[in-house]
Amino acid sequence: MRGFYFGVLASLAVGLVVQPALAKGDLATWAERLEKLVLGADVAGVDMSVKEYRIETGKAYRWTIESSGKHEYGIVAPEFFRTIWVRQVVVNDLEVKPAAIYEVEFDDEGEMEIDFVPIRPGTYEFRVKGFEERGMVGRFIVE
Repeated sequence: MRGFYFGVLASLAVGLVVQPALAKGDLATWAERLEKLVLGADVAGVDMSVKEYRIETGKAYRWTIESSGKHEYGIVAPEFFRTIWVRQVVVNDLEVKPAAIYEVEFDDEGEMEIDFVPIRPGTYEFRVKGFEERGMVGRFIVE
């Protein structure tokens, strides 16, 4: 009987070891820079420079967001932010390592970087609060 249990445990251990990884990235490498998102570069201050990002699970990314300061901009992406691991947020060379993000907001002109790793595939919307009807909506397509 003891041999039977040992055989079952050994089979389980081998099964756990040879399972393929589903994530495509290598977290030991530097974060890949995404195209910078610029908010409000037009005269009226109601445009976004990028409307779509295509990224992969398990890869590290650095998302730079720049505000023109023409309006207050609050980027919300609750579904997306729930499906990423936030490595850090950098503002003015100050690093914050939060457990999660709900919204990032710019009261004035400035820039921030969000380093993250996508965990779950899907299509996720990000938007600028109050400016959705003016086209300030984008999406992350995570493969």
